[in-house]
Amino acid sequence: MQMPEPNAAVLARKPAILARLQGALPPGMVIHEEHETRAYECDALTAYRCPPLLVVLPETTEQVATVLRICHEEGVPVVPRGSGTSLAGGALPTADSVILGVARLNDVLETDYDNRFIRVQTGRTNLSVTGAVEEDGFFYAPDPSSQLACAIAGNIAMNSGGAHCLKYGVTTNNLLGVTMVMMDGTVVEIGGAHLDAPGLDLLGVICGSEGQLGVVTEATLRILPKPEGARPVLMGFGSNEVAGECVSDIIKAGVLPVAIEFMDRPCIRACEAFAQAGYPDVEALLIVEVEGSDAEIDHQLGLIKQIAQRHNPEELRESGSAEESARIWLGRKSAFGAMGQINDYMCLDGTIPVSALPRVLRRIKELSEHYGLEVANVFHAGDGNMHPLILFDANKPGDLELCEDFGADILRLCVEVGGCLTGEHGVGIEKRDLMADQYAPADLEAQLRVKDVFDPGWLLNPAKVFPLDATRARRAARQAAA
Repeated sequence: MQMPEPNAAVLARKPAILARLQGALPPGMVIHEEHETRAYECDALTAYRCPPLLVVLPETTEQVATVLRICHEEGVPVVPRGSGTSLAGGALPTADSVILGVARLNDVLETDYDNRFIRVQTGRTNLSVTGAVEEDGFFYAPDPSSQLACAIAGNIAMNSGGAHCLKYGVTTNNLLGVTMVMMDGTVVEIGGAHLDAPGLDLLGVICGSEGQLGVVTEATLRILPKPEGARPVLMGFGSNEVAGECVSDIIKAGVLPVAIEFMDRPCIRACEAFAQAGYPDVEALLIVEVEGSDAEIDHQLGLIKQIAQRHNPEELRESGSAEESARIWLGRKSAFGAMGQINDYMCLDGTIPVSALPRVLRRIKELSEHYGLEVANVFHAGDGNMHPLILFDANKPGDLELCEDFGADILRLCVEVGGCLTGEHGVGIEKRDLMADQYAPADLEAQLRVKDVFDPGWLLNPAKVFPLDATRARRAARQAAA
C-alpha cells in the first residue's frame, strides 16, 4: 500500500513544532520519544505501519483547538485517532503527521431521559455510553463488535453499525449533534439535542467523513428505553447459499428482527473453540434475535422458524434462558478475536442487497479457490453488511499482496451487484484506490470539493479515502494557490 513521501520541511522543523505544542499544553500531553510514538504506528489494520512525527493527547475541546491551530500554522498534517480499532487503516499516520488522540476526552457531559439523549466527550468507549444509562433503563443502540474498546469519535468517523443496526440503524441514525474543531482551530456546533436541524444536513456530511473535515470532540447521542425482552434463535444450514436464501426470505416476509447474523464453518469452529457458545458444527449458522414482550417474541420467532423450515435447517434452536442468549452472542462478538488465534487475516467490509447474498457467497467461494486463500464469512446479514475474513501468512512473501488482490475483487463484486465498498469500517487506506470503481469522476470531484471547504490545506488525515493521485494533485494545487 503506497503512502505519500513525508514533507521534509516538516520533519526538519520537528524540534520547533514540539516546543510550540509543549509550551501550549499541560505537561504529559505530548509524546515525542520514538519508542513511545511507535505504539501509535498503526491501527487494527496492522499490516501497514508508520511511526508518526508526534502524538498529542488533549483532554478538552479547547486543547484540541490549540493543537489544530498550531499544526495549521506550521503546515503539519494531523491524524485524528479514537481507540485505534479501525480495520481500514483510518488512523494510520504518515511520518510527518501529528497523531491527535481523543482517548482522554471521556466524560459524560449531560444526560436527559425526558428528551432521550446523552452528551459525551468522544473519547468515551461505545459500550460505556450504555453503561452510563442502563441502570435507568436506557441504552445506546449502535453496537459494533469492538464496542468494548472503540471510541465514539471513531464510530462517528466511520458511521459504525453493529449486530443490532438492522432495527435501530447505524451511528448516523443515533447521532443528534456534535462539537467539532476545524483544522484552523475554529470550534463549531452542529445539530443538538433535537431530532432535526434546519438548513443543510451538515451532520450527515460529518458522520462517516473519516476525520477528513474536522475533529469531533463532543457528541449528542440518542438513547432508547430498553426493550421488555429479547430472544435469539440459532439456525444451522448445509450451505452458505441456503443460509443466504433464508435471510432473504425473512426480510421479504416483512419480519423485522433486531439482528440477523451470519457465520460460515471456519468462523463457527473458531468461535466455538474460543467461546464455547454451543454452536452446531454446520456449514452456515444464522443468529436471529427479536425483541418485545413475550407474546411479541413468540409470534415473531414463530414466523421466522416457519420460514427457516422451508430451507431444511440441520439445527433450529431457540434460546431457553438469559444465560444461553449471552453465550450465543459471546460467540458472535468474539469472532474477530477467535479468528486471530488461527491466522493473520484481513477483514473486509462490503455491503450488498440482501437478495444478492446467495450469488455473492458463491462467488467468494470461487475467488477463494482461485487465489488459494481461505476465507471465513461473518457479517450482519440482515442489512447485507458483509465481513469476509481473508486468511493469509504475513511472514510469507507475496501473501499480503495476494490477499489485497482477493479483497479488491470481493469489494468490486459488492459494487457490481448494487452494493458499496463499505458499510461501517470506512474507506481509510484499504479501499481508497477502489473509489473509482464505485464513483464516477464527477461524483469524486463533488466529494473533493467538500474537503476543500472544510480543510483547504488538505492537512487532515492525509492519504485516506480518496485515490492517492487525486489527493496529491489537490494538495499541490491548494499549496500553490496559497
